[in-house]
Order: sequence, then structure tokens, then C-alpha cells
Amino acid sequence: MKPKAVFNWSSGKDSALAFYKIQQENQTEVTTLLTSINKEFQRISMHGVHVSLLEKQAENIGLPLIKMELPKEPSMEEYREIMGKTMSDIQDMGITQSVFGDIFLEDLRKYREDQLNSIGMEALFPLWKQNTTDLIHKFLDLGFKTIVTCVNETYLDKSFAGRIIDQDFINDLPKNVDPCGENGEFHTFTFDGPIFKNPVQFETGETVKKTYPKPKASPEDEDSDYVFWFCDLILK
Repeated sequence: MKPKAVFNWSSGKDSALAFYKIQQENQTEVTTLLTSINKEFQRISMHGVHVSLLEKQAENIGLPLIKMELPKEPSMEEYREIMGKTMSDIQDMGITQSVFGDIFLEDLRKYREDQLNSIGMEALFPLWKQNTTDLIHKFLDLGFKTIVTCVNETYLDKSFAGRIIDQDFINDLPKNVDPCGENGEFHTFTFDGPIFKNPVQFETGETVKKTYPKPKASPEDEDSDYVFWFCDLILK
């Protein structure tokens, strides 16, 4: 019998490709999806995608969805408490593995592994250390379709928000931007591809600017903000 796994689903391209790969390897059975939600806005953290589109994704994939609702700005203590309760419930379902779409971030991987190991669960990273240029081309070649929902203005301007990722998009990326946005340059919503029974139908809404304060390394640091552009998606 294959071990059961929960998939940490972000709604974007890396999640979709990692899910596809774990299916093809056929060594573990993904039985449910898990997504962190901003409780106040009912949107996926950082991606800005409304929960209604997330639910339609899960429906079209054919798996149950666990929504882990977090406060707007949770403290580390609040986060750990909510995550602990969620993972306890997941373990009660007979799940022993947790799958992530991370590619490069060593510190994040270690944190995930340490937290899961402490409760007797295993972390899986199907895309780990793979070349991101190869990954984005494989993603497109497999027939996946994804739209950019959020861009970090430090790397990309407003015009990239709301674009479908295709070869033209890849060609237009500045040299310092990872083609998979692995450094947080952009986030996506995947709406079609081999893991879906049907495409998720949506239309684009307005693109809005949001700012977040940068942490100060010292009291002398100048005040500045991170600037993000979010393209709203509306479920049809």
C-alpha cells in the first residue's frame, strides 16, 4: 500500500507541475490539498487569488481541499498553533507525507523538514534543484496554462500582472528574474492542464497596487516599502 500524502497547494504553476510529477512517479497517494488562506480577505496568501477559484481548482482536480485560515498578520505563535492543529487533523486521516513545490530555497526546505520530522511526517520535494528554465518549458509542453496574478515591482512592472505565461512572456523577462519566479518575483494561478478534469473558467478584473513595509536591518535604514501589483481573477 502506498503512503498517503497531503499536497501543499499554492494554486500556481510550481504546485501544478509538482503535483503532476508526484502522480507520474506513483510512489505516494495524494489524498487531499492544503492551502493557507488570509481569513479576512478569503484569498490565498501572496498569490491574491480568491478562495472561489481555489475551490474550483480542487473540484476540477478531484481532491478534497483543506483551507488553513490565518489572521491578516499572524504572530509566529498564532501560526504555529493553527498549523499544529491542522497537521494533527491531517495525521488523523492516516497521512504520513507532505508534498511541496519548492525548487531552490534551502532555509525553507530545512524549516519544513524539521517541523514535519518533529511530528513524524516526511516532506517530499518533487522539483527540488531542477533547472527552472527546463521546468517552465516542460510545464508549457505538457499543456499547462497559467496566468500571473501578482508581481513584485522590485523585479517586474505592472504590465506583467495578468499575462498568460507563454514563450513571449519568458522572452520578456529581465535577466535577473527567474523564469519560475522562484525568488518571489511573481506568482501565478494555473487554470488548465493534465491534472484537471476541466479548465477553470474565469475573467480578469482590475489590477491593484499594494505596499508592504520592508523590515529594517537597523534604526538608520530609510523607510521604504515592497510594492506588489495584483491582477484580480473572477470565477465565471
